[in-house]
Amino acid sequence: MRSQLWHYIGGARTPGTGGQVHQVINPATEAPVAEILLGSAADVDQAVAAARTAFASFSTTSLASRIALLERIIEEYQKRADALALVTSEEMGAPIGFARAAQVPIGLGHFISTLAVLRDFREEEKGDGYSIRYEPIGVVGMITPWNWPLNQICAKVAPALAAGNTIVLKPSEEAPSSGLILAEILEAAGAPPGVFNVVNGTGAVVGAALSEHPDVDMISFTGSTRAGIAVAQAAARTVKRVHQELGGKAPNLVLEGTDLATFLPPAVEGVIVNSGQSCIAPTRLLVHESQVEEATSLVKGMMEATAVGDPAEMGMHIGPVVNLAQFEKIQALIQSAIDEGATLVAGGTGRPEGHDTGYYVRPTLLADVTPGMRIFREEVFGPVATITAYSDIDEAIRLANDTEYGLSATVTGEPAAAAGIARRIRAGIVTINGWAPPQGTPFGGYKQSGNGREGGRHGLIDFMEVKTIAGVPA
Repeated sequence: MRSQLWHYIGGARTPGTGGQVHQVINPATEAPVAEILLGSAADVDQAVAAARTAFASFSTTSLASRIALLERIIEEYQKRADALALVTSEEMGAPIGFARAAQVPIGLGHFISTLAVLRDFREEEKGDGYSIRYEPIGVVGMITPWNWPLNQICAKVAPALAAGNTIVLKPSEEAPSSGLILAEILEAAGAPPGVFNVVNGTGAVVGAALSEHPDVDMISFTGSTRAGIAVAQAAARTVKRVHQELGGKAPNLVLEGTDLATFLPPAVEGVIVNSGQSCIAPTRLLVHESQVEEATSLVKGMMEATAVGDPAEMGMHIGPVVNLAQFEKIQALIQSAIDEGATLVAGGTGRPEGHDTGYYVRPTLLADVTPGMRIFREEVFGPVATITAYSDIDEAIRLANDTEYGLSATVTGEPAAAAGIARRIRAGIVTINGWAPPQGTPFGGYKQSGNGREGGRHGLIDFMEVKTIAGVPA
């Protein structure tokens, strides 16, 4: 078991003041795989003070020096790729092959894409008698989840550093080790002490302390809408910037007459990948009534063909979900759909055969799902798809938009026709015949899926203040 009884503050491992040890559970074995210290508000104070001190100099660094820092981070990250994959697999259940092929590279990709933006970025734009400057915000508090831990950490850290900010990160206590390894990566890359700090702990203590801290200038949060509301309320007392990527309930609008065998599988993969633990998983299949039977048969075959297995083993299988609470939530939602009249087509409640230990979920398909059912509206975060029939395109678009969320959506069908329909869907990301957007494009949602964007130029500017200077000589 890894013993990591320290926080990373001011460029050094720090024992902290909280003192409570938290065991990190391997969801495949239900046994401890690591231990960390849960931080306190005092630990947050110490980390914020270190970040505030470092900001005075780091905020004045040149664009060239920050470009060079990102280049060194990329080099050091690549050296630690195997270690990052191992801890991700052990702590949140991603199969090791998937961790190496997707979980780790997607984090690296944020540094690479941010570097490309920074190389072309201009910190000042000249106008007629004025200039507009882009400047760092200050100390940025970051609260990140467990499902794609490196993706969500790096999507914030890369642009925040590129903009000249300093950082206090609270990674998920469910999957904390990648954040600690990233601290070592940044130290090896020459990030000055205090520029990047990590305080482990719970959202109720460390997350709340960061959100309400008067010396934190911005809070960037990824997680549930419920928790995001609490973060925003705490942050409002000091009027700090709040940047959030929250829940999702993505539809997959399948256009009438679509060649299902060709176009549908790539989008359905998004429900299965990572054991369904993706906020942009297109779980709500909306299918024209003339093709419901064919779509049901196709997706049933995909679910039944999906192997579930040990994340420590190589293969094309999926692993468990992250913890008991998530497992029980998914079981309850599947059962609620059956109780409310949905048809169970594949999978169902209980663990897959041969898996008596571990939080494994059976890949599940439910048909005859209607908008009044819980499973149509609540984020499942497991390998569970639903099918809802529609009669015409206007009804399909109403169903797609009939959610409090607006993070992501998919349109499946002939690409030119799908592109036209994509414009009518209220979501920050709409993919055509797929489920994941290109890296480096703006990532974020409408409605209760949050505010702000990560990725590309938009993501960089979200970590900056905009200053107008009037009366500038020609």
